[in-house]
Amino acid sequence: MNCKQFNSIGLEEVLLALGHFPIRQNDKEAWYLSPFTAESQASFKVDRSRNVWHLFSEGIGGTNTDFVQKYLGTSVKGALEWASAQNFSSFHQQAERVRKIPAEYRIDKVQKLSHPNLLQYLWERGLSSKIYRYIKEIWFTIKDKPYYAIGFENRSGGWELRNPYYKGALLNKDISIIHIGTAVQNAGNQEQYPERVLPVHSDGNPDGKIVIMEGFMDALSFLELKGSYQGDLLVLNSTSLLKKAIDILKGYTEINLFLDNDKAGKKSTNTILNVYPHAKDFSHIYSDYKDLNQYLMKKRQRQALSTSKTEGIAQQKNDSAEKRAPCKGVKNKATKGLRRRM
Repeated sequence: MNCKQFNSIGLEEVLLALGHFPIRQNDKEAWYLSPFTAESQASFKVDRSRNVWHLFSEGIGGTNTDFVQKYLGTSVKGALEWASAQNFSSFHQQAERVRKIPAEYRIDKVQKLSHPNLLQYLWERGLSSKIYRYIKEIWFTIKDKPYYAIGFENRSGGWELRNPYYKGALLNKDISIIHIGTAVQNAGNQEQYPERVLPVHSDGNPDGKIVIMEGFMDALSFLELKGSYQGDLLVLNSTSLLKKAIDILKGYTEINLFLDNDKAGKKSTNTILNVYPHAKDFSHIYSDYKDLNQYLMKKRQRQALSTSKTEGIAQQKNDSAEKRAPCKGVKNKATKGLRRRM
């Protein structure tokens, strides 16, 4: 797929694939909450006749290619590779017909993670089997096209979805909260809490410690790196849900922030710090990277390189020892023969 073909696809179809739905719409335009940052009033407009977008809060806009580049933080090539994997309608005329049909999707099954492609994807993201208990394998259908992805449940029963080529959401969009009730993470003692339900002490206050992440890949990376953790873990799933998170944080005595190092992440971090001055920002740990998962991936790469070098050195030593061993045996045998003759 080239830029011309991708830009002819209905932008609303692209937004749907990424889990974004219009707040209001008419024959000429559709309005969305910004896909890039938190806001309470829609400032992202899709011009249906021109098939372009404009984000009034930042004064920027463009085509499908421009949008996906910004959304995924990728190049033109990366945007086209992503688009090619989505099975979109090929041309704008086809997308026009789709727009008039209500979005139809269904979840076919929710199961334990097992698909090799998804396991490989997690491995590439630096994640091991220790975090599998927090996610599911979701099989779903959008407009009669089957998909499968890693699913992370939110408080309202909706799912955040990821696979190597797809980033979206199904059902209700909401934050996710996991309560890990034991310091021994490997015991698997964790619970997900539904809307407005939180673990509380006898004094009525929420548990004292909470960690805030922007996306569930970062949350899984935190658990992968931490080894053991006891407390709550809140995932925004979108910076547009920041207000919900701020309401939830009331009463927590320890608030630890691990948000992204991009503009939206920094803005969200500063907003929380302004409301809760006792919160602590830990983004300096991965300051050279966009987010915690990217930090973990680079760490895994360095570990793999170090292991490879160590194994190479060990192999060289073994090979050298093997070469010396026969010579030593022959020398000993000759010495013993000489002693017998003497």
